Amino acid sequence: MLKPVYAAASALCLLFFASSANAQVSSGDTAWILSSSALVLFMTIPGLSLFYAGLVRSKNVLSVLMQCFALTGLMSLLWFGLGYTLAFGSTDDQGPWVGDLGNVFLAAMSGESVSGSIPSMAFAMFQMTFAVITPALIVGGFAERMRFSAMLLFSSLWLILVYAPVCHWVWGGGWLQGMGLQDFAGGTVVHITAGVAAIVAAVVMGPRKGYGNQPLPPHNLTMTVTGAGMLWVGWFGFNGGSALAADGSAAQAILVTHLSASAGALAWMTMEWVKHGKPSVLGIVTGMVAGLGSITPASGSVGPAAGVLIGLTGGVVCYYATLFIKLRLKIDDSLDVFPVHGVGGILGTLLAGVFCAPGIGILSGNGFSEGINSVGGQVTVQAIGVISTLVFTAVVSYVLLKVVDALLGLRVDVDDETQGLDLVLHDERGYDL
Repeated sequence: MLKPVYAAASALCLLFFASSANAQVSSGDTAWILSSSALVLFMTIPGLSLFYAGLVRSKNVLSVLMQCFALTGLMSLLWFGLGYTLAFGSTDDQGPWVGDLGNVFLAAMSGESVSGSIPSMAFAMFQMTFAVITPALIVGGFAERMRFSAMLLFSSLWLILVYAPVCHWVWGGGWLQGMGLQDFAGGTVVHITAGVAAIVAAVVMGPRKGYGNQPLPPHNLTMTVTGAGMLWVGWFGFNGGSALAADGSAAQAILVTHLSASAGALAWMTMEWVKHGKPSVLGIVTGMVAGLGSITPASGSVGPAAGVLIGLTGGVVCYYATLFIKLRLKIDDSLDVFPVHGVGGILGTLLAGVFCAPGIGILSGNGFSEGINSVGGQVTVQAIGVISTLVFTAVVSYVLLKVVDALLGLRVDVDDETQGLDLVLHDERGYDL
């Protein structure tokens, strides 16, 4: 039975390490990856920026926009300088844990370098946009209370010490890729790492002033819905671009992504409607993100029917995960990064191992990874990927937060938090009416 490797990790290994002497650039593939890079960058600025900014109180709206914007520039430069080479290295002979240092400052690349059917620089740019949005996602876990300087230092260290190694494990020739983990577009690399880091930060820093005792409502849901729409559109580049070609795999990824987002949005909306008697705008956009996060690792492995099922499951499971984190554990993950992105990434990564299976009718997928011939075998590999990513991210993120706290102090003081980060940290107001 044909067992193509649908995990993006394996596809990347074949593509970006190809010799430029033997490869020919495809203008169609290149145009798609360049467009996808723009779409993924659009997800961060302005998509995620507006989505998050609308969810905080008006006195902190600029601080969130500033964090996302600053991270876009800083993470891009760090990826250029060190992150890319730690994730992907410069040769096809990489170790299991981290890439070599042959591509520091992209030194091994030129305008003529080719990665499969696209220029190497196009691949580096596409991956850079992933390295930008992942630390930006973590902002939602500590929104409204972290010092700007501490955020910059923590995010910089985190990109180098957490994101780049996990990226190498899964997509850059590392040990999880070798096991056959199917993570097409970042269930482990992006969503689990960001979600776990966010909830660790929320626990280490403690809740916002007044959390649990007074309402902390979003100040501008119109802004949030605008950002959510941008995220939905941009996600086509996130998942579809991970095919690294303008082909059937990209088309499949986009289709299942859209279906899962639709199902997740309606599932969350319905859960709220049943529980509270009215469907909320905040609920439907959060469910959309849950559906997108859940399908991301499976988008290259499953068919349309499974995509709908994963989206429905993601909407329901992430809804209950959010309630559990907030009401039972009373953890102030301010913008629900872990219960939506973290839980969604875990769920999607595990379900990819189930619905990649051929021969299950309308739910059939594209097949198991090479050397695996059963659902049990594939799910075992998926679970190993989930657990290892979760534990590694939690431990290193905790250590980094403690180090940054000792050096700079993580949190603004109570009076500054009461006044709001916009004035205290940036001497500006989001609104002057």
